[in-house]
Amino acid sequence: VEKYRPQALSELVSHRDILSTVQRFISEDRLPHLLLYGPPGTGKTSTILACARQLYREREFGSMVLELNASDDRGIDIVRGPILSFASTRTIFKKGFKLVILDEADAMTQDAQNALRRVIEKFTENTRFCLICNYLSKIIPALQSRCTRFRFGPLTPELMVPRLQHVIQEEGVDVTEDGMKALVTLSSGDMRRALNILQSTSMAFGKVTEENVYTCTGHPLRSDIANILDWMLNQDFSTAYRKIMELKTLKGLALQDILTEIHLFVHRVDFPPSIRIQLLIKLADIEYRLAAGTSEKIQLSSLIAAFQVTRDLVAAE
Repeated sequence: VEKYRPQALSELVSHRDILSTVQRFISEDRLPHLLLYGPPGTGKTSTILACARQLYREREFGSMVLELNASDDRGIDIVRGPILSFASTRTIFKKGFKLVILDEADAMTQDAQNALRRVIEKFTENTRFCLICNYLSKIIPALQSRCTRFRFGPLTPELMVPRLQHVIQEEGVDVTEDGMKALVTLSSGDMRRALNILQSTSMAFGKVTEENVYTCTGHPLRSDIANILDWMLNQDFSTAYRKIMELKTLKGLALQDILTEIHLFVHRVDFPPSIRIQLLIKLADIEYRLAAGTSEKIQLSSLIAAFQVTRDLVAAE
């Protein structure tokens, strides 16, 4: 993942509109304070690091950029101490501003964020702050209003596939067409996750096929889910329960994953609306109970029961 982290702004594959805006800020030397937010693996940290590389030469990087991650201590003392002293000192030989990057800013306490708003305001002329977070709601409004916000959405398959293919070519990995589809589906717009799955699958199996990808991530195969659905709707209760239990033990599947996948199938199967609504409410209940940490066996019986009731209702209609 780090080996293929984009080094320049031009190498980033997604969010062209954001990148062109940032590029314009840099070229006109009017970079505001930035707040980049969005799900993991969508290029937030890569973007700001690429900006920093464009702004500063290799040797001034250390003196001009202060990067703090969630793993570093960023309590109120750090904001009042090191961050404050870094921001308040002017650079002697170089015009332009310093850059403070606060990665995973949503992990900062309220107090630290409150202390930061004053620092940001006071030293705007010689320091720019860039906050990066996954959840915008965890950043206090006072900080949000001081920054220009950019949302990094999940990457679309069209953007991910070429980049994945580039990595596959460089590494000489054997990937099939359906394997590629599986990578993109399972990573759901997270480039880092896609690369991690690719790496672990190619190391475990040598060849990246759909089945290997699903096996490696412990995700139920589409065919398995189709079978489970088939059993629940067409077999009697005890047979269905026994077969699903066997499959679960054999493949080591979690009921949570099965439930999530089955939910997608329910939308595709042609049930009468009133019955589908009942079924979806039941599935939601089961998901809630699973999250509360109940016994999987009982919840599995409940899942089968929900489908069998549905089946009987359909038959009655």
